[in-house]
Amino acid sequence: MNIISLENVSKNYGFKPLFEGVTLGLDEKDKIGIIGANGSGKSTLLKVIAGLEEPDTGRVVRAKGKSLAFLAQNPQFDDSLTVLETIFASSGGVMRTILEYETACHDLAAGNDSPKLLERVAELQHELEMNGGWEIETNARTVLSQLAINDTSALMGTLSGGQRKRVALAHELIFKPDILILDEPTNHLDADTIEWLEAYLARYTGVLLLVTHDRYFLDRVTDRIFEVDRGEVQSFAGNYAYYLEKKAEQEELRAVEGHKREQLIKKELAWLRRGAKARTRKSKHRIEAAHTLMAQPKEQAKGEVDIAIGSKRLGSKVIEINGVSRSYGDNVLIDDLTYLVKRDDRIGIIGANGSGKTTLLDMITGRVAPSSGSIEIGQTVHIGYYDQESRALNDEQRVIDYIRDVAEYVTTVDGTQITAGKMLEKFLFSPAAQYAVIGNLSGGERRRLYLLRILMGSPNVLLLDEPTNDLDIPTLIALEEYLDDFAGALIVVSHDRYFLDRTVESIFRFEPGGHVREYAGDFSAYMERRQSEEAERKEREAAQAAAAAPSTPAAQKPKSNKLSFKELREFEAIEQRIAETEKRLPEIDAELAASASDAGRVHELFVEQQMLNERLEADLERWAELAERHEI
Repeated sequence: MNIISLENVSKNYGFKPLFEGVTLGLDEKDKIGIIGANGSGKSTLLKVIAGLEEPDTGRVVRAKGKSLAFLAQNPQFDDSLTVLETIFASSGGVMRTILEYETACHDLAAGNDSPKLLERVAELQHELEMNGGWEIETNARTVLSQLAINDTSALMGTLSGGQRKRVALAHELIFKPDILILDEPTNHLDADTIEWLEAYLARYTGVLLLVTHDRYFLDRVTDRIFEVDRGEVQSFAGNYAYYLEKKAEQEELRAVEGHKREQLIKKELAWLRRGAKARTRKSKHRIEAAHTLMAQPKEQAKGEVDIAIGSKRLGSKVIEINGVSRSYGDNVLIDDLTYLVKRDDRIGIIGANGSGKTTLLDMITGRVAPSSGSIEIGQTVHIGYYDQESRALNDEQRVIDYIRDVAEYVTTVDGTQITAGKMLEKFLFSPAAQYAVIGNLSGGERRRLYLLRILMGSPNVLLLDEPTNDLDIPTLIALEEYLDDFAGALIVVSHDRYFLDRTVESIFRFEPGGHVREYAGDFSAYMERRQSEEAERKEREAAQAAAAAPSTPAAQKPKSNKLSFKELREFEAIEQRIAETEKRLPEIDAELAASASDAGRVHELFVEQQMLNERLEADLERWAELAERHEI
């Protein structure tokens, strides 16, 4: 059953038609990924489906009574609201009840145990019990924890762009809508959080529609792909790997058909030039057919980014990092880092947000000074720094002038010199688009333009800070191919696991306390090593626990995975305690409702309830552990 239908939908922006005649249906269990070049209309298609923009032609039909949540690329907020208010207050009903409950609990934890507050807490608990809000409240705590949203009292105006995006994502996930639409949800998330989000969305039971550049994420989460290409939207029934397979088959078929058509046209032209011996009905029909064939418009070539820019020669001394540390107050980001960057290094930098990754790049480029230590740059080094914020962009400047500021001509890999305009065409900026002001470009187009400007400087050391944010998949593929043959050193800060696997040969992980640890290999090799280390750690802890346990004759026997007599008694006791707790909790809710006027009793019940909930969570976890072995 279609929960959303698009019927002959079209959308244009001035001289630029995005898509035309789109007819599609979204099933109630679809998980759809939208892909296409920057500026092709992916985000606009999301907004049209969500009802945030109206199509120029056609219509979008949504099933009645279905809730919808939309995560924008750059969500807007009221900067005067707190994080907690932003997450819960924008929705009605149970979400507002949870907001008031969480606020009241925060006040209780701060020491305010007035009778009026205790009475209100009891009322809110009863409301949540009656309207099923506890499930949402539990989900909210999980989501906030996984997205590292810890200070819910912070004002939105004080947050960074990445933190604001996480808050917006938290709101949409907690809301649990029937239709969830996400525009670049993995931007500003680290690898661990992206893995959690993958698992979370795999359990999501509604319609999921998303735009993402993260190809691993796209492959693991979606079961259907919409490709926006040259004004059309084509549906592929499968994940990203399936799409690639079918797309390759399509391109091969198109090439064969195009070749056949060209050969037929050549044959017909030769026949026409010889001239028909007689104007028979048959010859007239063939002449008309030949003209019709030649009049058919050729298929518009698919635009592909062509990165063919050369680089300057690099000497033996590249970058020397000597005992560098950087702190902000008591917050130590980097502690005594020493490393010699070599000309053929391919380094990927990972770590939690705020751990110091960008700070290291800023110190290498001289934007930030180390607290101690030094960084020496070789005389032949020409650094190209592609930063997260695209700080060199001027919204008032025309695209062509922005590139001409670097050079009128650029030397390609094969030594050819081409104009700035031709280079822009290779980066998919048409002659008309080159005279647009930068402020009118889409987010992806801005990043592509910024990338071109960096590369036009012919760097021999590339520093890329989150290069995959807002770049489309075709541009990423072109960049990866360029980096394959890049004759210089590369340092990449990225959360994109696929990009790291394609481009780096060692991983630097930024850890708490300013420590930087190096792992040989790409990101997948790093993950294997981390998993191996975790398994080894658990084995050591188990061995230490076994060594510390009293030695008995029974302990010398081979270990059995079955429950011991003592564990069996514990298992039965936990089952009994869980049953008693689950019986007692509803009784407390009823007593809270009945004792609303007795502040002292409400406080006692509230404390007991909190204690029982914590114990129940621990008991359920231990019970599951024992039950798994009990069933073997």
